[in-house]
Amino acid sequence: MSESPKPLGYRLITGPDDAEFCARVSALLDQGYRLHGSPALTFNGERVIAAQAVVLPHDVAFETYRSDGG
Repeated sequence: MSESPKPLGYRLITGPDDAEFCARVSALLDQGYRLHGSPALTFNGERVIAAQAVVLPHDVAFETYRSDGG
């Protein structure tokens, strides 16, 4: 039996506001995460930095964990 860690119920994704950031958030949405609140933006003197919270609904987290052998 594999030792897959239980998926996190909450994640805060941060990074430059670019296509890679959007792809990271999109990948989590594809895994069943849902956006939690509005994104936050700041400027670090060189570029815009974004942050987006995502949550994994309990039923999705349980099914993901069980299907991974948890």
